Amino acid sequence: MKTQPYVTLNNGIEMPLVGLGVFDMHNKEAEQAMEWALETGYRLIDTAAMYQNELQIGNAIRHSSVAREEIFLTTKVDNADQGYTSTLRAFDHSLELLQTDYVDLYLVHWPIKQKRKDTWKALEKIYESGKARAIGVANYLEPFLEELEAYADIVPAVNQVEFSPFLNLENLLKRCQQKGTVLQAYTPLVRGLKMNDERLVKLSKKYGKTPAQIILRWNIQKGVSPIPKSSNLLRIKENFDIFDFEISEEDMKLMNTFNENFRVVDDPMDFL
Repeated sequence: MKTQPYVTLNNGIEMPLVGLGVFDMHNKEAEQAMEWALETGYRLIDTAAMYQNELQIGNAIRHSSVAREEIFLTTKVDNADQGYTSTLRAFDHSLELLQTDYVDLYLVHWPIKQKRKDTWKALEKIYESGKARAIGVANYLEPFLEELEAYADIVPAVNQVEFSPFLNLENLLKRCQQKGTVLQAYTPLVRGLKMNDERLVKLSKKYGKTPAQIILRWNIQKGVSPIPKSSNLLRIKENFDIFDFEISEEDMKLMNTFNENFRVVDDPMDFL
């Protein structure tokens, strides 16, 4: 089993730098993917109420030989549950489904209008209760972060956004790093849509790694935490086999030029 790097969050706790995303996995598929991931060496598992698989993730944790305290578990409040009281209620329901008395990270899933402040205040209360070891946001671009600063007593530990060489949000990354917030990348592999990019394929051949591994390594070297989603055993293993090589500074700069604002998920600015 391979070891992996960890990053220290702004409240002092450690988070594995690479995780497994379980979006759009249902029933036994989610449990099996998580079992394989833990066997491979993953320790960060990212789910959400919206994914409707918290029960299956909880089952996998309960049946795993890996101790709960070794697993960094993230979930998120559903858009329909945002607001102060409803977020507190939704969080308790997530704990029930996950069959745990705490999560390691609880996130605001999307920046919903008229709900952002109350939802964040609920997360701060949850954090103060000790039932979430860290709190953060997802899909918060700069305008949402600026707004959050006006009322937040706690700086988000993590901001999870769509991020890849083809959607390289450099200004957002710099802002998060300046504020002590770890940027986490979902759909870092662009759902496979860019794997035949000639520049990426060339780098893949140069380093003897797959295009996916090149992208994930690029994330890590930028200080970004990638959480690729897969329920395929070979892909799960491939996505974790990225700690035995390093992309040169020259090639990192080259990959930074791949940006074309290419999104595969909704633009958070539509929520403004």
